[in-house]
Amino acid sequence: MTTQDFHNSSEETFSPQNVRLMKDYYQPSQPEPFHQDWQRGVPIAIDLGRSMLRVGMAGQTDPSCVFPSITSRYKDKKLRRSLNMVGYDVFLDSSLKSNLKTPFDGAMITNWDSIETILDYSFLHIGVDSQNKVDSPVLISEVVAPPFQQRFNLMQMLFETYNVPKLAFGVDSLFSFYQNGGHSGLVINGGHNSTMEIPVVRGSPVINVAKRIDWGGQQAVEYLNQFLTMKYPYFPSKVNNYQVENMIHDYCYVSTDYQKELKHYLDLDVLEKKDILLEAPFTEVIKPEKTEEELEQEEKKHKETIKKLQLQARERRLQNLIEKENDYQYYLGLQGKMKSMNKRLVLSTLREAGFDDLEDFTTYIQSLERSLKKARNQDVGENDETDNNKPPSWSLIEVPDEQLDEEQLKEKRKQKLMKANFEARQRANQEKEEAKREADEAARKDENWRNTNLKTWLAARRKTLEKLKKRRKDRIRMKEELSDRKSRASQMRMKNIASLAGDEVQGKNGHKRRAAKVTIDNDPNDTFGANDDDWAIYRDIAKGSDVETEKVEEKKIYNIEEELLKYDSSFTINDTLQRQYNWRNSILHRFLRGPRDFDPDEQHQQHQIHLNIERIRVPEIIFQPSIAGIDQCGLSELCEQTTLKRLTSEPVFSGDDSNEVLKDIFLTGGQSMFEGFEERLRREFQSFLPVGTEFHVRKARDPVNDAWRGMSKWAASEEGQKSFIDKKEYEEMGPDYIRENRMGCLRL
Repeated sequence: MTTQDFHNSSEETFSPQNVRLMKDYYQPSQPEPFHQDWQRGVPIAIDLGRSMLRVGMAGQTDPSCVFPSITSRYKDKKLRRSLNMVGYDVFLDSSLKSNLKTPFDGAMITNWDSIETILDYSFLHIGVDSQNKVDSPVLISEVVAPPFQQRFNLMQMLFETYNVPKLAFGVDSLFSFYQNGGHSGLVINGGHNSTMEIPVVRGSPVINVAKRIDWGGQQAVEYLNQFLTMKYPYFPSKVNNYQVENMIHDYCYVSTDYQKELKHYLDLDVLEKKDILLEAPFTEVIKPEKTEEELEQEEKKHKETIKKLQLQARERRLQNLIEKENDYQYYLGLQGKMKSMNKRLVLSTLREAGFDDLEDFTTYIQSLERSLKKARNQDVGENDETDNNKPPSWSLIEVPDEQLDEEQLKEKRKQKLMKANFEARQRANQEKEEAKREADEAARKDENWRNTNLKTWLAARRKTLEKLKKRRKDRIRMKEELSDRKSRASQMRMKNIASLAGDEVQGKNGHKRRAAKVTIDNDPNDTFGANDDDWAIYRDIAKGSDVETEKVEEKKIYNIEEELLKYDSSFTINDTLQRQYNWRNSILHRFLRGPRDFDPDEQHQQHQIHLNIERIRVPEIIFQPSIAGIDQCGLSELCEQTTLKRLTSEPVFSGDDSNEVLKDIFLTGGQSMFEGFEERLRREFQSFLPVGTEFHVRKARDPVNDAWRGMSKWAASEEGQKSFIDKKEYEEMGPDYIRENRMGCLRL
């Protein structure tokens, strides 16, 4: 059994992987509906999130409107005016998506015109019928400890632009904690721009102990997008942030033991279960099927074209061979004449012919002779239907030109060409027969060597095999490097191209040549390439490995491997090329293409992305920010420092409070929705807390919407009603005056 047969027989049949389509932007069928929920005097709760905005009336269980915090400007040519689109309405037209923007830069508001547009849109869609005044108190969320300018601009906009009667602020994560019945605990909010940790003692947040990690949903999307760009640098489609965001939400999860799981994630059995195959949307090019008659006609035309091209190429090669033969005879004659010349005259003659010295001329003659031998073997004597051994008649060759008319002169030139062709074929046949005898003799000597000294024969075979494999590996590596125009190989390639335009030497007979060596190209006096090192330039210039060269090289490798399998007991099938380069043994292949083979010509596979280690790598950054290059401690270390060190130094904190905080570790925000997040955090707390310490980790019933529900519930309560600041107080005491509450609106 040969190595190729073994490889083919050992192929397993796998069922196709489940292909999931990437979710693209949400395409609404109609604009956002208008609601009539507004009631005069009833507070309006606005959760001004950095990714989504939720707005509704206090006392409701769900917000009236939920839409992305984005805007887009649209120019209507028919109406001759610009329209501002907000939220999902941006996706009604594909031209609007290119202009969408967010009013936030990180956690801070930077575009207040867009905020005003979003608030107009929000009030209008909940049914506010007053154009100049929103006659309802407004409760709006903010980040923890915002800069004064942020709160000042919001107060100024709501009081002076919308004429709201009352206004209050609060932190979204604390509203979620309130909605879920929290009293004392550690609130952990995995938000859009950061991950916050806020201790709450007896219902009041300890804001001066709150800490933040600069990692949230937006950073996770950017990180995975960059990661996929490096993983698939030549991916034919552009993967947008919305698609990446859905990958994170749908397929990423928190590993309970990251290092252990990562170590075995690319094992085939593990990859078979956990690898996610996603396909980007694309337009498939389907070639029309042709009838058998059309295929036969195309095949016939193709064969005729090939035959015609072969004849033309053969004629050109023959003409070049004849020119080389003439040049060879000319230089041999020149060499004979120089035997009777003195050294000075010889040097003068050589320089007139374009040579530096006698050694240069001798090298050129030898190189030209070798090139002629190769040309005869390659270009002459193949597929000849005539009898090459029977010399034809050339009756006009010896007749002087003066005795011939115009037609006979044409026939004489034709006979000269035919004679040269016949002689070249004769020499080629002789050289082929000689080469065959040499090959048979080499095979006989090799067999004799194997029979007499098997040990040295095997060592030589192994050495040859290693050289061939190394050459093949270097060629593949060079091909990959040349695909990157910024690589060193590509830069050297450009230098080598420039070097091909070097100085040429004009010979006496009118031929141009380089140095004093020759190749078997179309120019018989072009000396570039006789030295093996010169061919490296052409290898560098080539875009990829020559297919024929690769096939010949692989055939040599297979032949040597078959001999070693037959005669060397220490050489097994696992040492063969097919087994060594099997995709199952390539970690890089499994990382890029999953637990299946890859066909680069198949359109669907070209547009597919495999998610494997990214599924646990992206969420792990919350616990190990150094993975993404963030010089901050992870969430577990932050919790340890807060619960065991920082809180104990606060005057409002006591031993009983410590137990109460640990008994309610509360998770909220979009990042907390990762599968395994609770279990991982539970293990982290167990690792640093003293043995026997009682603690409890829980997640919000709805980590995304509970913040608004808490705002709705709190705004309708008696405590919430007392926390509003009215417009009269704003006008009297200015924007730096606030009424503190236990929802995070504090004067720090």
